[in-house]
Amino acid sequence: MPELKPLAIQLYSLRDALAQDFNGTIARLGEIGYIGVEPYRGLPVSPEAAKAQFDANNLVVESAHIGLPQGEDKQEILDIAHTLGVKYLIVPYLPPEQFADIDSIKATANFLNEANTVTQGAGFTLCYHNHWWEYEMVEDRVAIDHLLDDLEPTIQLQVDTYWVQVAGQSPTKYLEKFGKRAPLLHIKDGPANTEDPMVAVGEGVMDVKQIIATSGDNSAWLCVELDRCATDMMTAVENSYHYLTNEGLARGNNS
Repeated sequence: MPELKPLAIQLYSLRDALAQDFNGTIARLGEIGYIGVEPYRGLPVSPEAAKAQFDANNLVVESAHIGLPQGEDKQEILDIAHTLGVKYLIVPYLPPEQFADIDSIKATANFLNEANTVTQGAGFTLCYHNHWWEYEMVEDRVAIDHLLDDLEPTIQLQVDTYWVQVAGQSPTKYLEKFGKRAPLLHIKDGPANTEDPMVAVGEGVMDVKQIIATSGDNSAWLCVELDRCATDMMTAVENSYHYLTNEGLARGNNS
């Protein structure tokens, strides 16, 4: 049996609550039992104030969605990553046009490879987080497969399992293919389309149990993320925690 992986929450899920009461929202996540948090760029408090609250509530910051260390933002992004104490610096989003054809995908790979040199030099691991367009077909192959042809092997993947399925692909197939190159998983649930809101993990169509079982010891962290939700977000975040820990799929501080 693979060891249960620690459970984190992507804070973008709770962006509205954080804007109203940052400290109280972070404290609630600690009370629920989440082991980690995954910040995003644009938190309503400074990185230093955020880290102080994470530490006060015993929340680990293993990864963060703060963008690429390139251009005029390069030093700011590296400074944020150092302040938060992350291991993985996540590329949270690249637009669909960067995966529109073979040439654009090659250019995207070169772009990421350049950022990877900077990231590694600063002591972090660069990790790419997908949406659905990276798993759509481009010239008879899935776009992510084209990307990996030219991507440096030291760049890791944060597989958003929900968006893989939305694109019509199999999350488990790709997790088997990626192996240890996918140490971070985003776990979300819902109707698996681009229009309708998500639901608490365990209440939608995703085969979460099979996804986590397939990832096995290849994954280091599981991270709940609900971009938008059909119910109260904090309730869904709490229900997701209880489902994953009660079903023996992940490890929390209260499980």
